[in-house]
Amino acid sequence: MTSIAKPPVSHPSARVNALGLTLRDYEGGMSTLCAGCGHDSVTAAIVQATWELALPPHRAAKMSGIGCSSKTTAYFMKQSHGFNSVHGRMPSVTSGAAAANRALTYIGVSGDGDSLSIGLGQLSHAIRRNVNMLYVLENNGVYGLTKGQFSASADIGSTSKKGEANEQAPIDPVLLALTLGATFVARSFSGDKRQLVPILKAGLAHNGFAIVDVISPCVTFNDHEGSTKSYAYTRAHEREEVHADFVPLTRAITMEEAASGVSEVPLHLGASVRLHATSSDYDPTSRASAYAHVAACHARGELATGLLFVDESSRDMHLLMHTVEAPLVDLPFEQLCPGRAALDALMDEYR
Repeated sequence: MTSIAKPPVSHPSARVNALGLTLRDYEGGMSTLCAGCGHDSVTAAIVQATWELALPPHRAAKMSGIGCSSKTTAYFMKQSHGFNSVHGRMPSVTSGAAAANRALTYIGVSGDGDSLSIGLGQLSHAIRRNVNMLYVLENNGVYGLTKGQFSASADIGSTSKKGEANEQAPIDPVLLALTLGATFVARSFSGDKRQLVPILKAGLAHNGFAIVDVISPCVTFNDHEGSTKSYAYTRAHEREEVHADFVPLTRAITMEEAASGVSEVPLHLGASVRLHATSSDYDPTSRASAYAHVAACHARGELATGLLFVDESSRDMHLLMHTVEAPLVDLPFEQLCPGRAALDALMDEYR
């Protein structure tokens, strides 16, 4: 992925998390992406989110496919496990890894080309199985490694760097995920770290498949006038539906119900949150209303961001498939390979 290692140096007064690790401990190698690439901002958000959650790096597995986006995993948590699969196959490789070892936290990073073209079937079945993973889709509307062809997420009428207009309808990963039954669906913008970090934290804490579509402009091939995945277009059309924050499970915070006005509630780390009564127009637990709202924003040329849908009763792949509690690597050979008689008995059940 990269031949340049960052020097392992941090300031003596750098803040540490609950594990005693600094933010630098969650970084990886030096990025070889283009200067200003949105993917590097996504990397910074992942570093921040995993540090704040005090996720043990050696208990995480970074998974990727092929493309500029799939280089991202080299740039965070250098002490974690990792697997760079072939084009579009990251979801199935992660499904197998998660089935074999549920004790790890799985972070998959892919792109619109890797996920919505050659890997579309793979993504669909990972959603269907509700694999317990965070799936970060870095969406820039082009194939950056092969010099800027339109990807499957390019909007109709958006233009390439050479001026050609795209005439094919796009695949929206958010609408796709909602249709297929994903239990955590969100969208954000690589340039909005304030929103993206808590969404990533919530996705990592979710029990099941959590997909986060991140609009991540390609500064080399798709950051010009006429592109709908550029920095300027995204900032002009971004519309935050739900202000998302994430508080890890700890002692419950309670407050008296306020009839009106604003209530200020202190949080565990010294900050506070200001709450006020809001309308019930948007319900992130309703798949139908989430789909309708995202589609309505599309019709107005807007991007709906924030936590768009979550199924709080989600059952992950292990519950659905009744897998064993212990990681397969910890099971003795006799249990993994019980012999021909046990296999014959199993096959008899299917006859």
